[in-house]
Amino acid sequence: MTNKDIASIFKLTTKLLELHDENVFKVKAYQSAVFNLERIEQTLATLTLDELSSIENINKNTASKIVEIIETGSFSELEKLLETTPSGVIELLEIPGIGPKKVRTIWKELDVTSKEALLEACQDNRIATLKGFGEKTQQTIIDGLAYLNQQEGKFLYAEVESYSNSLLLLLQKELPNTPIALAGQIIRKLEVIDLMTVVIGSDKASSIIKVIDKLPYFKKAPSHSSPFIWRGTDVEIGIQLEFKIYATANFQKEVFINSSSIQHLKLSLGSENIYEIVKKAPFESEEKLYDSIGLHFVIPEAREGYREHLLTKEKPLPEVIENAHLKGVLHNHSTYSDGKNTVLEMAEACIERGYQYFGISDHSVTASYAGGLDIDRVEQQQREIDTINSQLKDFTVFKGIESDILNDGSLDYPTDILQSFDFIVSSIHSNLKMDEATATNRLIKAIENPYTTFLGHATGRLLLKREGYPLNFEKIIDACAANKVIIELNANPRRLDIDWRWMDYILNKNVLLSINPDAHVITGIDDMQYGVNVARKALVPKEMIFNTKSTTEVAAYFKLKK
Repeated sequence: MTNKDIASIFKLTTKLLELHDENVFKVKAYQSAVFNLERIEQTLATLTLDELSSIENINKNTASKIVEIIETGSFSELEKLLETTPSGVIELLEIPGIGPKKVRTIWKELDVTSKEALLEACQDNRIATLKGFGEKTQQTIIDGLAYLNQQEGKFLYAEVESYSNSLLLLLQKELPNTPIALAGQIIRKLEVIDLMTVVIGSDKASSIIKVIDKLPYFKKAPSHSSPFIWRGTDVEIGIQLEFKIYATANFQKEVFINSSSIQHLKLSLGSENIYEIVKKAPFESEEKLYDSIGLHFVIPEAREGYREHLLTKEKPLPEVIENAHLKGVLHNHSTYSDGKNTVLEMAEACIERGYQYFGISDHSVTASYAGGLDIDRVEQQQREIDTINSQLKDFTVFKGIESDILNDGSLDYPTDILQSFDFIVSSIHSNLKMDEATATNRLIKAIENPYTTFLGHATGRLLLKREGYPLNFEKIIDACAANKVIIELNANPRRLDIDWRWMDYILNKNVLLSINPDAHVITGIDDMQYGVNVARKALVPKEMIFNTKSTTEVAAYFKLKK
């Protein structure tokens, strides 16, 4: 039971209390408990009741519930709420755009207790007639249901990365001396995975199928399988599986084919495309395969048919970004706002990981829900950073802020406070329901603000949870180019924003990217790798990533920008 699991149980309880119209103070108490639980670094499952009670902001009542959750997976108050709530209504709480109060109205007034019934009520125009709803809310629900349906069976890459490795080890154990390789989406490190593909080399496909049939948690889909392909589901986590068996002699080429997108396999610089060349005869190595059609070697992540055509032999091969190239970590949060660790703890964690600098950018004052800093707290934090910098050797903490982009496109804080920061990450966190023109104009005004250093998580998307607001990306990127604003590649695996498919345009406009983890806890710093994965998909050269620069170069850039 992880801290995240425990916090999620408290979140569900909070929603159910709102759904059942419980006392507002009780709801706020649970909301406060969730906020505090998400900031705790210790592993809660290892602590006793007394140890839990001694944690700041965790009272004995909350601590006792945590103990009950650790021991039973739930607690009595939640179980009572679940008993009086139809399971379908609980599913309605997942719909983006509506909260527990609206779900309660739909449930109580229309007796809607499932997503299917809710969609039918929308189609019959019954939702729009409810007091406080209207056609706009009804359309929001329709869009939310459609989005949830599209995301079913999909997983973040970060969620299944370790699973894929465990799956490979399991198969290698069950099928010793058999060539086995992961392929498909997981090898290309797509941000969202809906199918786990494994290639197996064997001249006895029926024997392989029998072994797979007996593995626990695997449920076969016979109608989608064949004598050479096992398809089904891992019922424990719900991901779709595909085991493809090929003759041993063809193993290498089939791993390559199954790890490349169709668009990549269609690439050609001569009379034949990649697929035709691979199918025609065995190849000694992937490097020689690419050489035969006049391309530099294409890394697996980038085999998407996106920018690979740029890698012709006539052009020098750019050094694509790697983890080792990153020298610092910018856009991070601390206990000053909604982070779990202090500025010093975060800085020391960066030092342990070999970084040269760290940029703190807690939330600005408007983000009161996240403990946004008022001016006094800004000044307090900056004094603390001065002290930390005087103590740390060969390491720099840069003073930043994640300034909310307000509705009119302006930034938080008066000019004299904005001037006090080394850098500013400008981001939208509120009023996300905008049309394209409104969102684009709002961002452009913030980009044109002379104090904006980085454009933070440009679209506001949360993968598998929330679509980003619509934008005219060309205008946004052009504005960043004109105002020398760096575009953030937010490395949080739920964001990965800006999308890698726009990086060709970004690079063509000579706009720098910065891989930022948006870390709210020490372990969040390690999300940098997911940002690197995305940048590598777009073949981004290391010199176009801002935080490959040295401390001196970064400090000079910040000073010039100011």
